[in-house]
Amino acid sequence: MDIEILEMAERKCKFILKNSTPAMANALRRTMISDIPKMAIDKVEFHLGPIDVDGREFESITPLFDEIIAHRLGMVPVPTDLELFTFQNQCHCGGEGCPSCNIMYSLNKNGPCTVYSGDMEPLGSPDLKVKDDFIPIVELADGQSVLIYAHAVMGTARTHVKWQVANGVGYKYMPIITIGDSTPNAEEAVAACPKKVLEIEGGNLVAKRPLDCIMCRACSECTNGGVKIDSDDTAFVFKFETDGSLTAQQVLDKAAEILSVNAKEFGEAVANL
Repeated sequence: MDIEILEMAERKCKFILKNSTPAMANALRRTMISDIPKMAIDKVEFHLGPIDVDGREFESITPLFDEIIAHRLGMVPVPTDLELFTFQNQCHCGGEGCPSCNIMYSLNKNGPCTVYSGDMEPLGSPDLKVKDDFIPIVELADGQSVLIYAHAVMGTARTHVKWQVANGVGYKYMPIITIGDSTPNAEEAVAACPKKVLEIEGGNLVAKRPLDCIMCRACSECTNGGVKIDSDDTAFVFKFETDGSLTAQQVLDKAAEILSVNAKEFGEAVANL
């Protein structure tokens, strides 16, 4: 199995998986969706009662139920260092909560205002501040306030979607486009292609952007088979995005690592039967 990177940005990636099988491609896709660990807010503590701010009293109340606010906080992407943090049930603290398995955020705002994710302050390293500052949490009216302490822990999307790092994970078979020497209705084929894959150069029809082909075969119908669309079931065009908790490169590296470990463990289990 080989990987050729086509595009690698901080939060999105496009690559070709070569010398593989549909089963392996789907296993990689499912690993990216379900098995990549990340930090996410799992416990939220709300202060109840009045709050005194410079002699002015605010009431710790919002228009939303606490459960809704807690859910919104849980979906805020939390920066994750896989070398620094571990799962609570695997931590040396026994799951009680320590800097190796827990990140605490404070949220203290007084109305009238809109409370955003960027108002969450990490109690510790400033590097742990969330990267998306403008995710709306709740709208506070005059006299209303929130004082919250939120705890982020490690998990995977097999438990809850708030621990899902990769989004829009998908792949397609590598397109194979064959154009005959004499292709009728070439201009119609160019116009019919929804992805603008085909162009006319020097009077000849050419596949200018073959990786964009979605194999709809509209060009083949226009040219009475002059353009043939096929697919390679040993190569796949992958693309995905991340929520910002991890970079796209980290997600790809971790998915390959997890897949390799799982395959090795499965092989050893079969050998021991």
